[in-house]
Amino acid sequence: MSREEKRVILASSLGTVFEWYDFYLYGSLAVIIGAKFFSQFPEGTRNIFALLAFAAGFLVRPFGALVFGRLGDLVGRKYTFLVTILIMGASTFIVGILPTSDQIGITAAIILIVLRCLQGLALGGEYGGAATYVAEHAPHGRRGFYTSFIQLTATGGLFLSLMVILFTRSALGEEAFLDWGWRIPFLVSILLLGISVWIRMQLQESPAFKKMKEEGTGSKAPISEAFGQWKNARVALFALLGLVAGQAVVWYTGQFYALFFLGSVLKVDGYTTNMLIAWSLLLGSGGFILFGWLSDKVGRKPIILGGCLIAALTYFPLFKLISAEANPALHAAHQNITVVVQADPADCSFQFNPTGTARFTNSCDIAKAALARLSVNYTVEAAPAGTAATVRIGDTAIPSSTPNFAQAVGTAITAAGYPAASNPTVVKMNHPFDFFREQPAVLIAVLTLLVIYVTMVYGPIAAALVELFPTRIRYTSMSLPYHIGNGWFGGLLPATSFAMIAQTGDVYYGLWYPVVIALATVVIGIFFVPETKDRDIFAEDETEAQPSAARARV
Repeated sequence: MSREEKRVILASSLGTVFEWYDFYLYGSLAVIIGAKFFSQFPEGTRNIFALLAFAAGFLVRPFGALVFGRLGDLVGRKYTFLVTILIMGASTFIVGILPTSDQIGITAAIILIVLRCLQGLALGGEYGGAATYVAEHAPHGRRGFYTSFIQLTATGGLFLSLMVILFTRSALGEEAFLDWGWRIPFLVSILLLGISVWIRMQLQESPAFKKMKEEGTGSKAPISEAFGQWKNARVALFALLGLVAGQAVVWYTGQFYALFFLGSVLKVDGYTTNMLIAWSLLLGSGGFILFGWLSDKVGRKPIILGGCLIAALTYFPLFKLISAEANPALHAAHQNITVVVQADPADCSFQFNPTGTARFTNSCDIAKAALARLSVNYTVEAAPAGTAATVRIGDTAIPSSTPNFAQAVGTAITAAGYPAASNPTVVKMNHPFDFFREQPAVLIAVLTLLVIYVTMVYGPIAAALVELFPTRIRYTSMSLPYHIGNGWFGGLLPATSFAMIAQTGDVYYGLWYPVVIALATVVIGIFFVPETKDRDIFAEDETEAQPSAARARV
């Protein structure tokens, strides 16, 4: 690897780490930010802001992919992803100095949402630019290895944001942090922005883009050419359904859903949950580089689709093992205690609530939600039309009309044998190196395996997407399926899985969401996505870019 190639990878990866750092700060401090900017307003107004903040975080990203993808294909990779980091860094810094709603009223909340939307747009343009730029600098036969460093950035940004928050919180104390110290992680972003901009200013345009410009073969309308012409649009569609959708759900399951499952379902305390996930990320993240390198040898498809398949086949036993180790008493209660919800089926909603703004007030919904929050396994029996829901725990029946219903259900399930959240069998880590015991050691091993699945599907994905599209529309074409897959298929996973758990009463039922999507990706990917590792990405005609044997297979 030459000095220039190392600088390209460092500049692209470091800048993308900083972008993810900025993006994750909002999520990590969402409760504090909500209190500072939204809590003074009526519930309806708060709900609108919550919806907009959610949309900015996930739904806006594909639009950023279109805006900056088009710019990158018209103007160049270097300048476009220089613009994205300027927007992201400036937006994050302004959050750190923005007056709260106590000071300037609803204007503060509106400005915050605008800044959050700018962050989402910038992130939508950043990844495609960084991946394309690095891939177009990489020598033939090493693109998987070179671009795998980009894949480390999301984990690196999350880790960096958590470390800055933890250090600031510890240094200032909880009271000062909640009062004004929460601004410091946002203000620190200006230093990270300065470093990243300085590094990126030293870079040259990518060789593939310069060659295209010199030959005058660039696209004048990248969006319409990429998605308005079926020959290109179908490639993007198959990239989404045959690669990215499965990659997204495996990534979110291995990192974010595992975090949710430990904390919300198994009732493991926040410190222990974060330590377990942190160790698994530390131990497993080398897989990004390993599988990126391996994809140069054996191909992108075998590794990405193999990771999706292995994950889909093993999620249920692995999460049951996590349950048995993390909270043995709760796991035993799931196996041995019968809980039944008797309700009119027409009274039961599918409780999909990604923004936290929906209200489910039917008696069946109230009963199911109370049990789901308590991590109770239950079954549902149909009752006559118009019958209010009743929860049966052994011989005890609790009508949904009971005063303090949720409290009454909690008391009843404890009496039946469900453990309290703080029962002594729950895994607990007292310090970061407290893993020389069976419970944390086994859990870290299982969680590391889930991270390895993540690295299998995510390590080679940048190279695979870059190689699918010609230079003239590459930035636009690869960015949109990536951000739809990860922003929508992946981003909606926690809310969808919880709704599935509440609907069925099975704490593992939510795993069917990633399992089904991962298996669908395997099938679609096998039949409709070509292998691309041997393509010459400098060739404008993708059929000419393939060796004759590969062309015959396609």
